[in-house]
This record gives sequence, structure tokens and C-alpha cells, in this order.
Amino acid sequence: MVPGPSPLPCDSLRRFLATGLAANALLWAAPVALAQDETVPVSAADPDFVPEFNEDGQRQIGFEADELNYDQDTDTVTASGNVLLRSGDQSVRADAVTWNRLTGQIMATGDVRFVDEDGNQLFTDSLELTDELEAGAMTNLLFAFRQGARLAAEQATRDVEGNIELQRAVYSACPVTNAEGCAQSPSWRITAERVWYDSESERIRFSDAYLELFGARILPLPGLTLRADGSAESGFFVPNIGITASNGIELSGSYYWRLADNRDLTLTGYVFTEAAPMVSAEYRHLTDRGAFQVTAYGTYGTRIPLNSTVATSEEDIRGYIETNGRFQLDENWTASGSIRFASDRTFLRRYDISREDRLRSTVQLERIDDDSYVSISGWATQALLVSTDQGQVPLALPLIDARYRLEDPILGGNVELQANTLAITRAEGQDTQRAFARAQWDYRTLTPMGQEITLTGLVRGDVYHSDDNFLTITPSYRGEGGWQARGVAIAAVDVTWPFAGDFMGGTQILTPRVQLVAAPDIRNMDIPNEDARAIDLEDSNLFALNRFPGYDRVEDGVRLTYGFDWQATFPGWRIETTLGQSYRLTDEPTLFPDGTGLNEQWSDFVGRTQVRYNDFVKFTHRFRLDKDNFAVRRNEIDATVGSDATYIEVGYLRLDRDIDLSFEDLQDREELRAAGRVAFADHWSVFGSAVVNLTDREEDPSFTADGFEPLRTRLGIAYADECLEFGFTWRRDYIQLADAQSGSSFRVYFNLRNLGF
Repeated sequence: MVPGPSPLPCDSLRRFLATGLAANALLWAAPVALAQDETVPVSAADPDFVPEFNEDGQRQIGFEADELNYDQDTDTVTASGNVLLRSGDQSVRADAVTWNRLTGQIMATGDVRFVDEDGNQLFTDSLELTDELEAGAMTNLLFAFRQGARLAAEQATRDVEGNIELQRAVYSACPVTNAEGCAQSPSWRITAERVWYDSESERIRFSDAYLELFGARILPLPGLTLRADGSAESGFFVPNIGITASNGIELSGSYYWRLADNRDLTLTGYVFTEAAPMVSAEYRHLTDRGAFQVTAYGTYGTRIPLNSTVATSEEDIRGYIETNGRFQLDENWTASGSIRFASDRTFLRRYDISREDRLRSTVQLERIDDDSYVSISGWATQALLVSTDQGQVPLALPLIDARYRLEDPILGGNVELQANTLAITRAEGQDTQRAFARAQWDYRTLTPMGQEITLTGLVRGDVYHSDDNFLTITPSYRGEGGWQARGVAIAAVDVTWPFAGDFMGGTQILTPRVQLVAAPDIRNMDIPNEDARAIDLEDSNLFALNRFPGYDRVEDGVRLTYGFDWQATFPGWRIETTLGQSYRLTDEPTLFPDGTGLNEQWSDFVGRTQVRYNDFVKFTHRFRLDKDNFAVRRNEIDATVGSDATYIEVGYLRLDRDIDLSFEDLQDREELRAAGRVAFADHWSVFGSAVVNLTDREEDPSFTADGFEPLRTRLGIAYADECLEFGFTWRRDYIQLADAQSGSSFRVYFNLRNLGF
């Protein structure tokens, strides 16, 4: 005996089918009932039944039932009680099945569940089948697609190819049960007088269709066609509407064009009351080796130059283009790139496409295997919302980096070889070319007492060439013109000694660490500094061999660095702390500028503390304390408290480095960021955020505000469930940059998830 379908939590399929009007039902059907069940044996008498067709080419059907009766007068077989019919990938469950052997007609009644060869399922109270186990006429049915969407109807017919025609139907791709498995009404559904499902193309076509939200009919959908497999279909998106300070009322609409299964195009038009119309296009293409996309915006109108409030008298084409992609050429080689270009400095900000102050374009060819790495790349930067002259912005091409790890250890340690070359060109500034070769040896061992000792040796030879050095504003970045060469040698020993044990009902690990690094005098000032400018002592570079970022500056002399890591773990809690300081064995002046925490013999104290409680509390504090008076020179806090639905985030940064303003990369700043969301009333939430500049004129004399300058605030309300989201957002920008004006913006958004039209 084969058991019937599992009972449904909170509701039953029988109750759904008993409504009599499936087209007006709530599409209730729990996942248990809709899950495909093909593991039940076809026949207890013949458990090895497999073939779909016999030797004569006729479909073979295996069946089981609690009771079987045969009427000789009508040549009719009636099976009742937990009936199961199966042939190949198709199966039928029902309370009763009647088979007329003369006509070949099979009629299934009761709680009928039909599974076709594609995994789609039909639930109905009456189903007509042929002797080939093909479904025919049905009443009060639910059609559950394998991908999750559902169709319900009063009546339907299914032909031998699997195509279905439904009358008075309703469609939805929304979940119909909640997290507890109880029935719920879908947020949206589509009702239609007639619906056609094409099994070959897996498309659903509607006639006289309407969109309903929360049971209310709101929008006719003439000519609607959807894909049953869950993929996108060509059609229009829901329009967006908003109000901005720069462009007035904004209305945008998009058309999605599915060119093929691996290619699509989205065309969008924008209409503004205070600006000329704009268009955009996004093309995406997936190939057998990778994917790429191209996005472009275009309009025609006047613009305001950066740091000006007066529009130019000339109208011109304004726009932006972005393309990126990645391709796996073979097992080891990968090609990738990202090209971004704007027609002018304020276009992206004005139309709220991006708030970046620079655009970076890159190309890269990489080869990776177990022991080697090769990268051939280049990058270019376009200056936008910064005062930098574009002629001073560098173009790096090529940048080649190759690394190889020797397979066999030398003196018990691993050896890595590196070769690197870089060419930097500026239209109106200093040009620099660099090449170096490096070899690094690392040996790690554990002592009987548990200390981990790491010995490192590094040698490097550099060759530089530069010209027009005087065009670099900061003298210490220029280096000497012409050809320059230098040698670099570094030796280091690093010792850690972890101690683990119980602590206040949990466990703790205390790991003291000591590092000694030595390097001879290095010709740093003769070398141009292109990639080692924004130096600042942090917990991430405290124990680095070279605490300058990049390659152009190398820390020389002898220094001792010490500190510790502490970690404590309790049920649900995890606390981590790092603290350290370094000491130079000489009191000679260093390369590090004042205020970086590294410019004197003793460095500042630097550390980081992290606290986590499950996924509810996340707290990170990075700090740097002045070695003389313990003043906080760097204070950075990132904290999140709450769940995914209700939370508050706070970020605070203060850099009090007191550095000479001639170093444009190392300015003092103070900023506060806050954001939060509060969920209420099932699927509703209110949210907000703010960014405030707290930098005063003492920290930066160029600032006009004195310690409190809001930059951007946002507030909104939203509804979001598994298949619908909409909301209203207010935002205020306090900074005006050319034609990106300050003021309030409003936006209404609406999105039907799981509906590809």
C-alpha cells in the first residue's frame, strides 16, 4: 500500500479545491503538497518496473491502489484508495481512478495530483486522462510550476504536447504560506479570462488580464506574456517618479528586451521639468567564457563648470559610459576590465548616477597557477569632483607584476621571486618609470615551548627614470630626475607565543608578539614617490616589513615592534583586541611626516577592538594614542546593533594628526555617519541616514563650516515582502557642486518581484 500525500499545515489542498472557484481563491497550497514526490515505488508486485514503453512502442503504466474492481459488462477497471499511476517521469495520485478499456479513457477523481515529465504539478478534483497517461480536461485546478509560480482556474484542458488552456484563471509567483507554513494571501496576482501555457517555449500568455494588489484590481495588462521557468521576458518596467533639486520632477520608464537566453538590452527614457530629457541603455552578454555589460547615458543641454554657479552659454552633449567584463580564457588565464568615462565633471552628480569624485578605468590580464602569478594591467583616472587638474592625473600603462614560488625549500624556508615594472605618464606633470626584482625567503618553525618563530630575508634591486619632476607640487614626492637606482635589503625575526585557557565561563587566547626588523640606509629621497604617499600608522601595518604603502618608499634602520592579540569567546560573544608600539634604535630623522605616529623614535600606540554578539551586535574600534600624552590621534568607530529588519548603524572617524597642509594626502578629518531601520506591522519599515562633517577650521583652515556641517540626510518608509516592495524616500543634499544643486529630493519606487514583464 502506498501512502497518500502528506497533510498540509494550517490548511489542506482539499479545502482549496473545494472552494469551487479556483480563479478567485487565494492560491493556498503549502510547500509540502507542491513538493515533487517521485520516490514512491510504482508497484509493490513489480518494484523494478522501469520501462516507459513496451516492445510494441506502447506506453506502460504501473499502478497501485487499496482496492481494485473490474466490470466485465463495461470493460471498466476501477481503482480506489491511495491510487498511484506512473509511467516514466509522469505520475498521477488520486482517491479513485476509472479506466474504460474500450475507449482508453482514464478518469481520476478526488484529491488528484498529476506530475508531468518536466516536474510541473497539477492539483485538481477531476482529471481526464488517456491510456497514454496524458492529461485532458480538468476542473477546479491548481497548476504548480517547477520553478514555484502557480496558476489556478475553474476549468482547463491539456493536449498531448503538454499545452494547457485555462478559463477564469489567476496567476501568482508569490509564496502562499508564511514561515510557519500557514496559508497567506499573495501580495499580487494576475487574473485573466483565458490563459494559455506553451510547454515547449514555457511561456504563459494572458487574455483580458488585470494586476491585483492586496485583492484590489488596479491595472489592466493587455498582451501580457510571462515565462514559466522564472526567467525574464521582454516588456516594460514599472515607471519611476521623483523630484530632485537639480532637475525638478523626474519620470522614467524602461523597456527590457530579451535578445536571447544569454543577451538582453534595457532602454530607459527620462523626462524632467527642469532639464532636457535623457536616455540610457544597458546591454548584457553572457558567453561561454565570461560576461560583459555596457551602460550608457546621454542628454543635450547646458552645464555649470565645477566651482562655478553660472551655466555655460553653449549647449553640448552630456553623458556617461561604463563597460566591464571578465573572461576565463583557459584554466589559468583571465582577462578583465572596466572602462568608465563621463563627458564632464558634474554629470554623474547632477543626475544622481554616482557620487564618486574620481572614475577609475582598468584593464588586466592575469595568469594564476599553484606556484606562479602574472598580471599585465593598466589604469587611468578621470578627476570629477576634485580640484585636481586632469593633466596632473596619472595614466599607468603598463603595470606588470610576476611572482613565482620555488617548489623546493631553501634552508627549510619558502622562497618567492618577484619582478615588477610600471610606467606612469601625465599630460601636464611628472612622468615616472620603474622596474625592480625581488627575492624573499620565509622560514617558520615552532619551538618545544610553543613559540612560533618566523625568519624573513628580502633583497630587492630598483631602477627608476623620471622627468619633469619640478611639476610635482610636493617636493618630497619628486625624487631626482633622470635615471636612479637603489638596492633594498631587509631582515626580520618575528616571534609569537600564544597562551590559551578558561576565562569567566569561556575561553581566552593571549598572544604576545615581538618583531625585530633591520634594513641598511636606503636612497629613498632620490626616488620618485608615486604609490607610498598616504602613510598612517594602523593596526594593519604595525608589524609590516615596510609600513609605507606601495614600493616607492622603504623604511630603513633597525626597529623593534611589540604588542599582543587577545581573544575571548563566550556563549554568543566574541571579543578581540590588538595593541602595539614600535621603537627605532636610532634617533635620526625619519621619512615619516609629522603626525603619522611614526616620525619619532617611539611610535604612537595603535590598536583595534572588536566585539560581536551573535549577529545582533557588531562593534569595531580602531585607535591611535599619542605616545607622550595619550591623546587620541585616530578614533574610528563602526557599530551595528539589531537584526536585519530593525537595526541602527553608527560610524565615527576623527583624524587629529596635525600634519603640515603641504601633504595633500594626509589631512585631518572628523565625520559622523548614522543609519537605522525600524520594522513594524509585518513587512513595513521606516529608515533614515545622515552624514555630518564635524571638521572645524582648526583642523582644516579651508573649511567654511565650524565643526558641524550636514552633508546628506535621508528618511523613508517602505513595504517589502517576498514578492512586492514599494516605498517613499526623502533626501536632502546640503552641498552644491556646480549644477548638482543642494536641496530636497523625493522618490517613489515600486517593484513587483518574481514578475518578468
